[in-house]
Amino acid sequence: MQLIDKTKVQQLIDRFIDQELYIHLEMTTGAYAAHLDRTKHPAATFISNAMIRYTHGSISGDGPYRVGLKTGQGWVYSEGLTHYEETESERLILAGHDAAGKLIVALQLSRELF
Repeated sequence: MQLIDKTKVQQLIDRFIDQELYIHLEMTTGAYAAHLDRTKHPAATFISNAMIRYTHGSISGDGPYRVGLKTGQGWVYSEGLTHYEETESERLILAGHDAAGKLIVALQLSRELF
């Protein structure tokens, strides 16, 4: 994965506008490791292979970044993104890693199931 290049990621977001896509979205603040450190508040969100179609999408911020996707019924929003998979042309794969390199947030879009 590469550090996010806002221009390239915006182009990828635009490429998928108004298409039926599968979304994978997850976030964790240490829910998997909370049993090792009781002072951490365990929180997590996970959705995979749900269908989405958005009419507008944008990336903003100066890093970590935010991505918002406007659907016909509302918004999907992800914040804390730091990296993207540059070699992917058929999928959008974004991730946010903490200072230790651990995954905190992931947002992925694809025409095919994950």
